Amino acid sequence: MPLQTLYNEYVNIKWKRSRTPAHTEPFEYGIYEDDSADLFLTDSFEETFTNWMSQLQPKDPYYGAKPNGKPVLTDVFNQLDMYDELTLYYLLFTINTTMSINTYNCYSDMNDFMKSYSFFQLSQLSEAIRLNDEQKQQLRDIFYFFYLFAHPVNEETLYACSFTENRLVYTQKAISLERYFSAFHDHYCENRELYSEHIVITPHEIQVCKHLTLELLAVIEGRSPKLSMPSEVGLESVVALISDVDQMLEMYEGDPIALFNIIGDFLAEDGSSLYRDHCFTTLLQNYALYILYFNFDELHTLVDHFKVTPLSCEIIINKMFTDTIFMRWFMKRKDIEITTYPDVIQFFNEEARRMYL
Repeated sequence: MPLQTLYNEYVNIKWKRSRTPAHTEPFEYGIYEDDSADLFLTDSFEETFTNWMSQLQPKDPYYGAKPNGKPVLTDVFNQLDMYDELTLYYLLFTINTTMSINTYNCYSDMNDFMKSYSFFQLSQLSEAIRLNDEQKQQLRDIFYFFYLFAHPVNEETLYACSFTENRLVYTQKAISLERYFSAFHDHYCENRELYSEHIVITPHEIQVCKHLTLELLAVIEGRSPKLSMPSEVGLESVVALISDVDQMLEMYEGDPIALFNIIGDFLAEDGSSLYRDHCFTTLLQNYALYILYFNFDELHTLVDHFKVTPLSCEIIINKMFTDTIFMRWFMKRKDIEITTYPDVIQFFNEEARRMYL
């Protein structure tokens, strides 16, 4: 099953698109009463992709007496200690939750968007030829950071890995995540009977889970074909731009007004849906991170275009500044003082003023 097919199903369920369920064997989404959803293994439907290993979580060595045991995979990775093992478990769990669908309070809705957004953007970078290598590296680091930060994870896990070319490596012990995750699944597959009290799924299903975990990791590392968002009538232009960063950058470099017209046309249309709103938010965050991050003064161009329609300008500005914390984070990092942009501030709503002024 192509990962794109499973991703489409994730999108359809998450944003309540009325579509015929796709064939996603060996996995199938199960939807709970609260509208959250998880991936179940089709053959058994007894366990989820996320939770099959929940009983295998290492004991937390940060609590209680100093640990005197050894990591489960010590024969394969003799340089690991029990602190490393717990961090690597958290990383594996975080990756396996990428395709889960949860219901949250308002604050966590932002985190949920930033995690799924960052995952999608990590899949785009390797094919973005209009970005130079330095720009790609900067954005990759940002998206990976927020992919973890918005999960959220603890500080040890957040800073545990670094990229070595197109591989994530557990920095402290120089172990690639791909190698560790493969060994983790292989160990429990080969020794399934020893863990029968803790593992419900079969050795074959453990290998199925391993395959999906490594596919998700390959997306994060930029080693797989980029993902795209499903198209929809009335959203063709917006979906095309968010599914192809190069197309957006080429359009903006050639004629910024063409991009602004697509944004303006979207706001002028009647109708609303969760998916429609998600695509629009994604497009605006792309503008912020692929354009404003490298040249914040381009924001004047956007304001100059939309100031003749103040309501539209207000919606655009406030969504970019308050739907996520991306803007606040990189403005602080780059020492950008928003008070020097009065043309922007005049369109701030109460929430934006609270966050930035």
